[in-house]
Order: sequence, then C-alpha cells, then structure tokens
Amino acid sequence: MDLRVNGEPHSLDLDPRTTLLDALREHMGLTGAKKGCDHGQCGACTVLLDGRRVNSCLILAVTLDGASVTTIEGLSHPVQEAFLEHDGFQCGYCTPGQICSAVGMLAEADGASLPDAEIRERMSGNLCRCGAYPNIVAAIREVAAR
Repeated sequence: MDLRVNGEPHSLDLDPRTTLLDALREHMGLTGAKKGCDHGQCGACTVLLDGRRVNSCLILAVTLDGASVTTIEGLSHPVQEAFLEHDGFQCGYCTPGQICSAVGMLAEADGASLPDAEIRERMSGNLCRCGAYPNIVAAIREVAAR
C-alpha cells in the first residue's frame, strides 16, 4: 500500500489489522500521535487525513492506499505558535492531537468566527487530563481571529 505522510511517499507492507496509528508509530517512527485510549475516545492520536482530522487509532491503514496524512511532525501552522504563547499544554501528552484537531477544526470552520462555547464543542473529542482547556481555547480563538 502507498501512503503519503508529511509530504513524503511511503510504500508499506502491513498486516491488514494494523491501524494508521500503529503504522505511523511502529513502521515509520513518527511518534507524535500518541496511543491514549486506543478506542477513539481521547483524541491523543488525532492526525489530518486528506486535510480532515481523524482518530488514527480507529482507521485501518490498508484502507488508505493513496491517501495523504499529516502528523504533528509534518505540520507548520500558526496554531503551534499560539499554543506556546497561551500555554495551551501542561504535560504535553495530548498536545500533538490537540494541535492537529485545532488545525482541522479551523479548516472546517472556513474562516467563521466561533464563540468559545463552539470551539469547546468542536474540540470535545480531544481530552486534556491536565485541564489546559481555557488556554487551548484562547490559542485557537487567537488563530481564528487572524
């Protein structure tokens, strides 16, 4: 199967049961996406698949032949700087998934101004056990306002 990851082509021979998350972490050495719950409930594994945010633990890699994946390692976006400026992280475990989800969410919003409650709702699939939510929302709000 062929997959473009962070702009680079990859040809992989995988067990059909391999998730995208495991392919990224174990076969490509891209460990930014984290294995949190492995059930699609925490968002730590969020990546962008053809520009849309997805939980990579829920997708079988073999179904993605020809797809394009962007992980935190291949991302360059103002959200990253805003997370630093607003302290949108504490332990950092969820941060790659939060950032990828925020980038995807902003693309979905297509430039619309979103109130904080809407940002929180749209980001509700990404959990932060440290409770950095107010700072995460502030970071996203700042980028959305640009």
